[in-house]
Amino acid sequence: MKPDIQKTRNIGISAHIDAGKTTLTERILFYCQRIHAIHDVKGKDGVGATMDFMELEKERGITIASAATYCTWKNHEINIIDTPGHVDFTIEVERSLRVLDGGILVLCSVGGVQSQSITVDRQMARYKVPAVAFINKCDRSGADPFRVIRQLREKLSHNAIAVQVPIGLEANFDGVVDLVTMKALYFDGESGETIREGKIPADLMDMVEERREELIDAASMYSDDLMEQALEGEVTPEVLMEAIRLGTLERGITPVFMGSAYKNKGVQPLLDGVTKYLPNPADVTNTAVDLENNEESVDLVTDSSKPLTALAFKLEDGRYGQLTYIRVYQGSIAKGDTIVNARTGKKVKVGRVARMHADQMEDLERLEAGTIGALFGVDCASGDTFCSPHITYSMTSMHVPEPVISLAIVPEDNKAQINMSKALNRFTKEDPTFRTKVDPETSETIISGMGELHLEVYVERMRREYGAAVTTGNPQVAYRETITQMSEFNYTHKKQTGGSGQYGRVAGYVEPVPGEDFVFESKIVGGAIPTQFIPAVEKGFQSCMEKGALLGFPITGVKIVINDGQSHSVDSSEMAFSAAARGAFREVYNRCKPAILEPIMKVEVETPPEFQGAVMGLLNQRRGIILGTQEQDTLCFVEAEVPLAEMFGYSTVLRSSTQGKAQFTMEFASYRKAPQSVADDLIEKAAKEKKDKSKVA
Repeated sequence: MKPDIQKTRNIGISAHIDAGKTTLTERILFYCQRIHAIHDVKGKDGVGATMDFMELEKERGITIASAATYCTWKNHEINIIDTPGHVDFTIEVERSLRVLDGGILVLCSVGGVQSQSITVDRQMARYKVPAVAFINKCDRSGADPFRVIRQLREKLSHNAIAVQVPIGLEANFDGVVDLVTMKALYFDGESGETIREGKIPADLMDMVEERREELIDAASMYSDDLMEQALEGEVTPEVLMEAIRLGTLERGITPVFMGSAYKNKGVQPLLDGVTKYLPNPADVTNTAVDLENNEESVDLVTDSSKPLTALAFKLEDGRYGQLTYIRVYQGSIAKGDTIVNARTGKKVKVGRVARMHADQMEDLERLEAGTIGALFGVDCASGDTFCSPHITYSMTSMHVPEPVISLAIVPEDNKAQINMSKALNRFTKEDPTFRTKVDPETSETIISGMGELHLEVYVERMRREYGAAVTTGNPQVAYRETITQMSEFNYTHKKQTGGSGQYGRVAGYVEPVPGEDFVFESKIVGGAIPTQFIPAVEKGFQSCMEKGALLGFPITGVKIVINDGQSHSVDSSEMAFSAAARGAFREVYNRCKPAILEPIMKVEVETPPEFQGAVMGLLNQRRGIILGTQEQDTLCFVEAEVPLAEMFGYSTVLRSSTQGKAQFTMEFASYRKAPQSVADDLIEKAAKEKKDKSKVA
């Protein structure tokens, strides 16, 4: 049976750590009758939530990999992706949002808009994903959903409008008033499965009227019918719903729902909101580029009879082969079809089509346009586009952040070496933010990622899933080098051997360009350097950017301008000019006063107010700059910028200083020049390490 595209929803649930995403997904699956018992994250029964199916996720009580599932609610088919909250696994959120049509932004009614909420909101904005907000944990002490709505407006610039009002708060949280239908909703039964409609409590009437007025005002901007009804004083729920939907699709309104997923309250009205307000695949315009037609932009149509265009957005390498998560934008994929990978041009035969429920697979005959599913046994990379044999469309790839931390890993024996290689091959293929390389000087294997937790999880997975016994070295920060002043160069490369030699002269200047990686400009006139050699000059300079002379880290923020040079009719070649460029840069680099840039992290600490002084003291000791503090009832939030190098081991120190009551999140903010004393220490340490290595050699 073909799914009705109007009744299909592809949604993602994303939020700050511990806002309750996985708990909410568990309740959604229960009410949609996909599961028949509710299990909790870090549950005492040892089962754990459905979507956290990895052993590590169950143990730590966190989501590591995004998991996909689907369910049916009131004849609507909903594909759901539950994403991690930790910034270390940001690529999981990024690739999920790339293929989703709508999102649920979950916020804690006590914590409000936190640092990671800002990050996921930025990711939603990048892919223009319309969202509804769900303010969770309304049963916690200190809950204030209307403060969270104010923060949504101030911190995230959302036009956040409540579509519900809570009946009681904290321990007295009983249910919600629906401002569209003007009914009070209570959630009875052991797991809140029975919805009882009642009259709006009299003491809430004034507040309900005021909030409904606000809702109608915001929604009437998107509907003339609603504006007319509002002026006549008789607003019907159907017209109000349609206006809210139009506003949500344009990202002009963010409808706000309230509840407590853990206490089974407010989840069903949120599901109704997903079906009423979030877009179906046909509401969203997706574009691809035509590789055979000068990369012209092509609008895709959510129609199964059109030629196929689908995006592979996530890979999992299981025991029996590769599982490729795929979103079909146009056309359809059936078992036995021949499809083409637009990147490689290779034809692929589809062996098995499935849809996922966490780690379980359900075989399908066909994936229609607008749906999310999985292909089994198809070899491809993350971000590849598949299309019908007679077209070559390609979807734009997703944004992949650069790793900020590295770690050396050493296998304990030969067997561990083989298993480690297998694990690294799989992890680098699955996760674009996880990189691996071999240090040419020490022959050590270096893994790089988004944070300590990110690398810790992969090392643990190596041990568990592959039985690779490895030991890890000290974490290494991804520093950068740059220049701080302009300097001129004039360098001649001459080499005379038997037969024709090598000759090339390059002259010009080098200057800093903050915010750019590498800029090359040629101002050569009159053929001082023949045109065919200029790319070789650029390539020569570019190769010098890979390793700076201070610490051996990549160089960034450099502009090179060549304005003069000289060639020889016989001895000049691309190789000679490339060598001249390298020699010129080596000579001029130290005259440009090179400096070291260090990664700065944005750190947010959540602590009880009595430990605020201790927390700020710890951040100051770590060269942190306090950006601001905010007190909210029982908690105090401290925001700071701290160099990544100073953050190792911070979680242990923070726990011991605050009796285990504080927690922190951190994400990459920017690169900044390291203080001279720190730079001197780093250079000294690097020189010592080099000396020790040469002694060993």
